[in-house]
Amino acid sequence: MFEQAFKTIDQVLRNDAGVSSELDYTEQTSWILFLRYLDELESSKADQAELKGQSYDFILDEAHRWNAWAMPKTADGTLDHNAIMTGEDLIQFVNADLFPYLGSFKQKADNPKTLEYKIGEVFSTLRNKIQGGYALRDILEACDGLTFQLNKDKHEMSHLYETKIKNMGNAGRNGGEYYTPRPLIRAIIDVVNPQVGETVYDGAVGSAGFLCETYDHMMSDVESLSTEDLRTIQKDTFYGKEKKPLAYIIGIMNMILHGIETPNIIHTNTLGENLRDIQAKDRHDVILANPPFGGGERAEVQQNFDIKTGETAFLFLQHFIKTLKAGGRAGIVIKNTFLSNTDNASVALRKHLLESCNLHTILDMPGGTFLGAGVKTVVLFFNKGEPTKKIWYYQLNPGRNMGKTNPLNDKDLAEFVKLQKTQDESEQSWNINIADVDETTFDLSVKNPNTPEEAPLRSPQEILTEMEILDLETKDILASIKELV
Repeated sequence: MFEQAFKTIDQVLRNDAGVSSELDYTEQTSWILFLRYLDELESSKADQAELKGQSYDFILDEAHRWNAWAMPKTADGTLDHNAIMTGEDLIQFVNADLFPYLGSFKQKADNPKTLEYKIGEVFSTLRNKIQGGYALRDILEACDGLTFQLNKDKHEMSHLYETKIKNMGNAGRNGGEYYTPRPLIRAIIDVVNPQVGETVYDGAVGSAGFLCETYDHMMSDVESLSTEDLRTIQKDTFYGKEKKPLAYIIGIMNMILHGIETPNIIHTNTLGENLRDIQAKDRHDVILANPPFGGGERAEVQQNFDIKTGETAFLFLQHFIKTLKAGGRAGIVIKNTFLSNTDNASVALRKHLLESCNLHTILDMPGGTFLGAGVKTVVLFFNKGEPTKKIWYYQLNPGRNMGKTNPLNDKDLAEFVKLQKTQDESEQSWNINIADVDETTFDLSVKNPNTPEEAPLRSPQEILTEMEILDLETKDILASIKELV
């Protein structure tokens, strides 16, 4: 049912003049799914209240609920063809009435954590791009049959939505902005091992892959969890920030489909926060993130940080170190150039990380891990509160070129996850003592001592000289053979 619905939606969107890319497909699907989810959530809460003899105050007024504008029904539950909007009237209602009404919730809401605020944020941020009223009608009918209540339904829906996110990331030049390979996320989570009762934070949340996978990690043994544990997981565990509107919407929707009713994701520029303003209440037990690469942050943004640099990822790393609680744990994806850049900011940042945190593990990822990103990456694993004394390196070598047809998988990372627990050495892993690191550069470059050194390249003159010698030897041999004949 769910797979067919998603196929129908994609097909309709491909034929609509207002929708032109995979990014648009995901964006437009997201706002419709959001409203379908909201309708089912409110209906469920209303039913529960009725069973208790209580009343329920709907968030949306009657005219803007799903069953009023999207799928009006007769008393017997069939579509009311006399009440439905189909053509231009439907598009007019959505653009001029529905979106402004929903967007107004941002000003009405008490605080950013409420569902009302999330509604306002989503619908004041995006716009409807579907131009055909009949196309929108087909999509609404496809979504009407979807349900979000049962765990198996949520699981299937979340899987399909993750596939859409992956396709969107693969289609764009900056795929890494939206999609971090899930096998890598799961490996990072296995190493960091977040526990129920700890807060988990991602300041560059994107599609919320880290938060969703951590939710699945905590819920893997749901029978052992108490009612209080489940409430804690829902309300007080997952936190995130996202600057880009589309990523923010996708992240919220992805968490909802995984089972988190009211995601604690804030639409804001994380780097706009002054590092010095971060207090104890703002800190978290676990930080998992893949911050954007590159950038070129403005001077006023850099002023928020002790180590000033235009490299976005390096500013994020400072933010993560500051935001991590004492004793907290982190797994951060970053460009491998962080390990060896010789500019003052990079050297200072490495020194700061090594002195304030125990950088116990560095995972070196192969090229092609992030489709469209065009950079090699490493994953930094560190605990805050004590300096680094030893680093365990692991150089991942899947034995093939990475790409769309050969993406990263869980098996590729199985050995890393296993060896990391003991930090054993192998052909792909080794340890270094910080005492052996150059204290002027703090160069942490990945140099596998177990890999045989390749013979140095010879100069062209050396090659030509050898060729001349070989030619002379060949002539002598031929001359000897001729004398024998």
